Amino acid sequence: MDWFKIIHILCVMGWTTSIFAVPRALIYWKRDFANTGQNGPLGDLTYRLYRFSAGLMVIALITGIWLGAAVWAFDTWVIIKLAFVSLLVAHYMKTGGMVMRAKRGIFNESDLYLRVFNEISVVGVIAILWVVVVKPF
Repeated sequence: MDWFKIIHILCVMGWTTSIFAVPRALIYWKRDFANTGQNGPLGDLTYRLYRFSAGLMVIALITGIWLGAAVWAFDTWVIIKLAFVSLLVAHYMKTGGMVMRAKRGIFNESDLYLRVFNEISVVGVIAILWVVVVKPF
């Protein structure tokens, strides 16, 4: 049981790092592309980071759902946590769409949009941590 928790926490940490880093990297990738007209190392790194962390997300979700069912029997706080996590997954998928478009040289979002988009994920992670630590429900 403890190993599942360790794996879950480790994968969540890796995925969260990407959630915070990829939108910020898109800003710099966009600037680099505007200057050079091509996808350089920064674009490749951003794409690889997103793709790698997608695997971490899947493992985090599987272990989290398993722990929610086996350990906490889907207490109310677990269900609320999963609701917040599903919003974070949707945010991450939208990030993936932006990364895929950027790989084709299409940058529709402004720097300001990407900065605000990045901060939304911080609020989401804080909400999840609050539910997990405080267990208010």
